[in-house]
Amino acid sequence: MSGDLKHLQQQLHVQFHNKLLLKQAFTHASYVNEHRFSQYQDNERLEFLGDAVLELTVSEFLYNLFPTKPEGELTKLRAAIVCEPSLVKFAEALNFGQYVLLGKGEELTGGRTRPALLADVFEAFIGALYLDQGIEAARSFLERYVFPQVSENGKLQMSDYKTELQELTQHHNMGLLEYRIVEERGPAHEREFVSEVYMGNENIGRGTGRSKKEAEQQAASVALGHLKLAKS
Repeated sequence: MSGDLKHLQQQLHVQFHNKLLLKQAFTHASYVNEHRFSQYQDNERLEFLGDAVLELTVSEFLYNLFPTKPEGELTKLRAAIVCEPSLVKFAEALNFGQYVLLGKGEELTGGRTRPALLADVFEAFIGALYLDQGIEAARSFLERYVFPQVSENGKLQMSDYKTELQELTQHHNMGLLEYRIVEERGPAHEREFVSEVYMGNENIGRGTGRSKKEAEQQAASVALGHLKLAKS
C-alpha cells in the first residue's frame, strides 16, 4: 500500500504546485498497466529527465567543491554519487519505497524494496521537482539531502541502517531484533538475497540485495522508515 504524498511533502519540506507531477514520479509502469483506462502516467520519462538534472547538479557541486581536481577524477566522483547503489540509499533514507504505486504482481514480489525501482523513483522525483519548480529547487533539495553525505575526499558517507535500527529499538526498549534470510534467487553470478528483520515475532522490514549484508541493510532501512513513521 502506498503512503500519503501529502505526508511526504511535509517530511521533505517541499510543496509541489503540480501534484500530478509528484504522483507521476511515484507511479510505476506495473501500476499503469493494471489501470489502462485511467489517466495515470508512469515515471519513466521523469526518470530520464531526473538523470540529466542529477548529472548537471552533481557535476556543478563537485566542480565547486574540488577546484584543483582534474576532469578524470571529477568524472569518477560523479559516477560514484549518481550510480544505482547510491541512488538506492538516498531513496531508502527518504523512505521513498513506501510511496510508490505498484501493480499487484510487482507488490507481491517485493518491488517496493527492489534496488532498480528505488533508484528510478529517486531520479523521477528529481525530474518532477525540476519541472515543477526549476533547477534551483532541485539543487536546494540535493543540498539538504544528498550533498552533505559527500565527504571532503568525495566519498559518500552513507548510514549504517542496522546500527541505527539497533540504537533506536534499544533506546525505546522495543525488543530484540533478528534478521532472517528468507529467500535466495537467481543464478550464481547474479545471486539476490531476501532478508526480513523481526522485532519479537513481528516482521518490521524486508529487503533485497546482492549480498546477505546488503539485504539486511535494506531490511533495516525499511524497518526504520516504518518505525519513524509510526512515531511521527
